Amino acid sequence: MASKNMDPLSVEEPPGGEKEERTEEERGAGEWSQESQVPVKVLRAHSDAVTAARLCFNNRCVLSCSSDRTAILWDVESCRPLRVFDGLHSKTITECALIPNSNRAVTVSWDKNMVASDLETGQTLWRWRQAGLLTSCSASSDGRLLVCAADPQNGVYVSDAASGLTLHHVSDHHRSTITRCRFDPQSQRVASVSADRSVKLWDLLAQKTTVSIDSNHSNVVSDCCFTNNGHFLCTASWDKSLKLWDLQAGGFRSHGGTSLQRGHEGSVSSCSFSADANLLVSGSYDRTVALWDMSSLCQTLILKGHSDWVTDVSVSADRKLVASASKDRTVRLWNTENMEEIPQVLERRRTEGTGIHILKCEECGKPFPVSRLQTSELLTRCVFCRLKSPPAYRPQPPPLM
Repeated sequence: MASKNMDPLSVEEPPGGEKEERTEEERGAGEWSQESQVPVKVLRAHSDAVTAARLCFNNRCVLSCSSDRTAILWDVESCRPLRVFDGLHSKTITECALIPNSNRAVTVSWDKNMVASDLETGQTLWRWRQAGLLTSCSASSDGRLLVCAADPQNGVYVSDAASGLTLHHVSDHHRSTITRCRFDPQSQRVASVSADRSVKLWDLLAQKTTVSIDSNHSNVVSDCCFTNNGHFLCTASWDKSLKLWDLQAGGFRSHGGTSLQRGHEGSVSSCSFSADANLLVSGSYDRTVALWDMSSLCQTLILKGHSDWVTDVSVSADRKLVASASKDRTVRLWNTENMEEIPQVLERRRTEGTGIHILKCEECGKPFPVSRLQTSELLTRCVFCRLKSPPAYRPQPPPLM
């Protein structure tokens, strides 16, 4: 593996970049998007489609990967590559994942390899070859486990993050290609979505599928993401829609997921929740990034600027920065800190309302507010009464061997 430590002050062109002279605006220094009224920086160094972009190191850096077979660690302030990971893979890098509580990241590729790298030193820590083309990867929140999806086996591999050693292999998990796999925030289950349009949750303790959902999406389910408390899962689909699934209350078993209204004009490729779950970001093949207010379940802002498909999105914990990757070979960093002051957002807030509902607690009789996202037929008590009762779900110990 060849890793190149880039000097932010260097005048040399980053690998894979164009040779002609670029203006300061083309380099992405404070470029302004007139269409969306949001400041945006453009990161250019990849020579092919960017498949994923992840904010990291307290939003000071972005890690991206590409069909050009490289991964790049970017400095957000200067918009320049800090380190280029070249030679990690021989084919398209389909996804990258940051390993929590460390300075490590993992990449997966169509070359069937999963590779762990040290982002600080550039060193390759381990390389593990699986049986199929790897389409997705994710790290558990405690940084101990990794999961990747393989095609055409339609299965998932759960591995030890420190060594890459496979701990569990679930073959034929779906009937078709697994497009995304994600650990839940509690590191207890792995969610996977597929071209077969289903959603599955595989329990690490029970070592079996505990939830299987027919999503009713009319096309490939392309991505999924959890809220930080693990209560809700969002799915994105090529049918141009996003759906929310209340995993805690289980209401989806009787009435399915909740569709977000007024969605994209093209296939939705990606989705990501903010840490507080008040904001959902989605990316689409219609070349736009959409921001959704979870209290009203309405789209509040469309970010335009990419010239080709948006392949991936991520959002900072404080909701001030959104990263988007695109087939146009760029990563865009959108400053959304002051988006509430944009007339378009203010108007939508006024017309859509806050989405807050007032319910009466069946136990104490007092009124309590909930957002539309939290509303379900099982949410009938205020938070104080719910806290007095033990949780309905308790993890069961593994069976005795």
